[in-house]
Amino acid sequence: MNLALEFSYCYNIPMDMKRIKLGNFEIGGDKLTILAGPCAIEDQDMLNKTAEKLKEITSKLDINFVFKSSFDKANRSSITSFRGPGMEKGLEMLANVKKEFDLPIVTDIHTPDQAEPVAKVADILQIPAFLCRQTDLLVAAAKTGKIVNIKKGQFLAPEQMGPLVKKVEDSGNRNILLTDRGTSFGYNNLVVDFRGVPIMQTFGYPIVFDATHSVQLPGANGCSSGGDRRFVPYLAKAAMAVGAEVLFFEVHPDPDMAPCDGPNMLALGEVEKVFKQCKNIFELVRS
Repeated sequence: MNLALEFSYCYNIPMDMKRIKLGNFEIGGDKLTILAGPCAIEDQDMLNKTAEKLKEITSKLDINFVFKSSFDKANRSSITSFRGPGMEKGLEMLANVKKEFDLPIVTDIHTPDQAEPVAKVADILQIPAFLCRQTDLLVAAAKTGKIVNIKKGQFLAPEQMGPLVKKVEDSGNRNILLTDRGTSFGYNNLVVDFRGVPIMQTFGYPIVFDATHSVQLPGANGCSSGGDRRFVPYLAKAAMAVGAEVLFFEVHPDPDMAPCDGPNMLALGEVEKVFKQCKNIFELVRS
């Protein structure tokens, strides 16, 4: 028995894929779901314009869409790096997007005390990769009853996500997503091992592939991370080919002017082509 199946056996995780209900659609069903939006909240106008355009594109392509942006990017290379407006103001801005465009929201939490207030606005609570093993954070997110998206740490093998799933399940929540965002190999580089998608699928929950953070070059610019967005479409399409159910993209109207993660974000004007190609592969695999 391979290691992933041993985890499945030890933790009694079902081998059939659970579909996660979100509003009027299912994540992990017969339709592609995309989580997308700017890395960090900058201002309401940019947030609204990005959300409006992404909704227009995903509606046109018949893709499930969840809007993403972060009120605080706590894991930064430098103490002077841009982090966002903070929780109170950031949640107010995300609530405006949710109401204005009738969109579900996903955003990060970094400490257990953030889980409850963030859950009043967000439909999906995202656990950052570097914090994925923090038990108190996972338990607090689980107890809100909201969907919990656990991003696989760059330092973990996909098999090691099993105990993290168990922490959320044992806290009374089975609305779980698992995200692959690349693995650290050597200095300032991430590598995607696409075997991780089917391995993590043995835990029974939909798999998200984070196509933009996977091309990040952590700390490569000294006081900030680098990246190479040229490879985002290739990795996204490959993830669809191996059977991932969900894609994650950070998108910005002008990535080169973004205050954080600009090198790996997609330009808003270029995403429709990428989304369409990914949808075609998603449907081909399931046919």
